Amino acid sequence: MTKRGDAEALARSLPARPYVGGQWQSRNGADRFDVVDPVTERTIATVAEADQETVDDAVSAARSALDGGEWGRLDGPSRGQLLNALAQLIEDRSEDFCNLESVDIGKPAFEPRVIDLPQTVATFRHYAGWADKLEGRTIPTPGYMGRATLSYTIREPIGVVAAITPWNSPTMIGAWKIAPALAAGCAVVLKPPEDAPLTSLLLAQLVEQAGFPAGAFAVLPGRGPTTGSALTHHRGVDKISFTGSPQTGHQVAVAAADGFRPTTMELGGKSPQIVFADADLDAAADGVALGIFANQGQVCAAGSRILVARAVHDEFVELLTARAARVVLGDPFDDATSMGALINAKQRDRVARYIEAGISEGARVVAGGGRPGRNGFFVEPTLFADVDNSMTIAREEIFGPVGAIMVFDDDEQAVAIANDSRYALAATLWTRDLVRAHTVAKRVQAGAVAVNGWSPLDPRLPWGGAKFSGNGRELGRAGLESYTEEKTITIVL
Repeated sequence: MTKRGDAEALARSLPARPYVGGQWQSRNGADRFDVVDPVTERTIATVAEADQETVDDAVSAARSALDGGEWGRLDGPSRGQLLNALAQLIEDRSEDFCNLESVDIGKPAFEPRVIDLPQTVATFRHYAGWADKLEGRTIPTPGYMGRATLSYTIREPIGVVAAITPWNSPTMIGAWKIAPALAAGCAVVLKPPEDAPLTSLLLAQLVEQAGFPAGAFAVLPGRGPTTGSALTHHRGVDKISFTGSPQTGHQVAVAAADGFRPTTMELGGKSPQIVFADADLDAAADGVALGIFANQGQVCAAGSRILVARAVHDEFVELLTARAARVVLGDPFDDATSMGALINAKQRDRVARYIEAGISEGARVVAGGGRPGRNGFFVEPTLFADVDNSMTIAREEIFGPVGAIMVFDDDEQAVAIANDSRYALAATLWTRDLVRAHTVAKRVQAGAVAVNGWSPLDPRLPWGGAKFSGNGRELGRAGLESYTEEKTITIVL
């Protein structure tokens, strides 16, 4: 296993500045910001921020790459070859990406090894295969003023894409945006999260190594009010793909409305995990624990509302509490660690306030509820029982390792509770009854429903939500086509 010192040395070796037009920029007088290790609370890198001028340069370079530049002239097979080359380079450096995620985000090393990096590589390979398969349609019509016509469509790249990624899984979620956009022939300007920009800087190095033309891809590290705002308001951007909070997503949507620019937004969730009385309770307890404690609960699809049938409620609470007790808080570079630290002090304090709210509103703590006496932004894995769906901890996205357990009496009530939320991203059903599985899955409001497993991801499957969970879809064919415009051509014969 990599030692912490090696990961920190890798972090310090990265070019800590914007990558624009195929070059690493170092503008005099640029503001800088610190990247802090959530476990040690030490600064691991100081990064130059992309200002308005740098954003202008990146968008201009992207436009030039598309309009008459080498990138715009490449055909689909050539784009696919570049994406395959990039996928291989990422796979070759996957351990470096995993270590950077651990030191940058605080997540245990096994999580990016098992989830984030395999998904990242698979996503780039999947869309490499799509790059030469963007097909139009031939559409029969009655003709034009008595003359026959040939009508068909072609798909063209939407243009310059601003991709804004969150700090919880920047490598994997970055791939969800970058790979289909590049496969479609768009140019991508990536704004990584200020709390976790390091893997995006490494990715830029590999994009350069793979041989992508200058301007096809840019990385603009920076903070939201400066870099993020400049990018989303830039009139040279044709589409914005954003993953983050509903509050910031609203600001992005308002900015995108200027110019009627399309968006794809994934804005979080309050996902239900429904445990029916006929479920395999041991398997369900394992899956539910994964659904709320993975990545310290800092997951958009975290199954933070745990709905349990009354007949098995007490037994299941015991099983789930036992899983929480097995969680080992610690350094991500320690093999024994199963949960790391939250991303920063602000997030730790936010989660602590929600725990206090749960207690004050009458929910019962059955696991955790406190902070360990050690350095780092840690919060204990926490479970509440006796939760009513009207309580704050059941209504608002906590984005931490806090689960709210609620009881239901029948399928109708389970569906009603599950749908009584402003979010609709994901849901999980635990049942052996196939009729119930299909019936309830259709009725639950969510962009993705899993049965007997928590939130399976695959680049072939569309991902996204409704309500406050966002709009549009990433991944799958829908994710690819969202980066294209369909043009209709009619020839009067």
